[in-house]
Amino acid sequence: MLLPGESHLTAPEARGFSGIDTWVFDLDNTLYPHDARVWPQVDERITLYVMNLFGLDGLSARALQKYFYHRYGTTLRALMAEWQIDPYEFLDFAHDIDHSGIALDPGLGGAIEGLPGRKLILTNGSRRHAESVARKLGILDHFEDVFDIAAADFVPKPERSAYEKFLDRHGVDPTRSALFEDIAKNLVVPHDLGMETVLVVPRTVDPFRDAFEQEAVRAPHIDHITNDLAGFLTERVAPAVAA
Repeated sequence: MLLPGESHLTAPEARGFSGIDTWVFDLDNTLYPHDARVWPQVDERITLYVMNLFGLDGLSARALQKYFYHRYGTTLRALMAEWQIDPYEFLDFAHDIDHSGIALDPGLGGAIEGLPGRKLILTNGSRRHAESVARKLGILDHFEDVFDIAAADFVPKPERSAYEKFLDRHGVDPTRSALFEDIAKNLVVPHDLGMETVLVVPRTVDPFRDAFEQEAVRAPHIDHITNDLAGFLTERVAPAVAA
């Protein structure tokens, strides 16, 4: 766990960032802070989709949505498997949100731009959503490409095949790459594949997410933890790659 006043933590056995030439970032709750209120809107839209699909009230739809999430990894995967819904229609509906709460982040933009090598986004969301959010943050132009849920054949992280498809599609050597991600379990497979792993946690408690999804988990598959992504890139990564 991060101690009070502490922003970054590195495991003693972490290899570090020298030799890394590909930088991979999750999108939601990783590249923006929770007070941008992006994910709560998406979450509410998914609940509304479930309400409309099954004719349920809000509480019942929410409970079903949570069941889907814990059993299948995403509500989309559940609805595709059991009700054969159109995934593109679902994604368009879920990501039809207000982006006005997303602030331009020059510090993050400068830190990402300064990374040597390739930069990619790996998300369980859609390309359109990722590009819209990254554009508002002012960081879209720093990324080579977005690997979204459609590119993964709608199999989400943390499934191994999602990462393998990503690595194959973009010709990424996992032993020379680093992954930044906000959910600890999504770093298990990447670490096993040889990626340097960074868990990004919120600076303050996010009331819209489950507690387990925002814990600063210390585990063998997590090399680094930070609650300040831009600061971590500037203070920990930049000196390592410049050495």
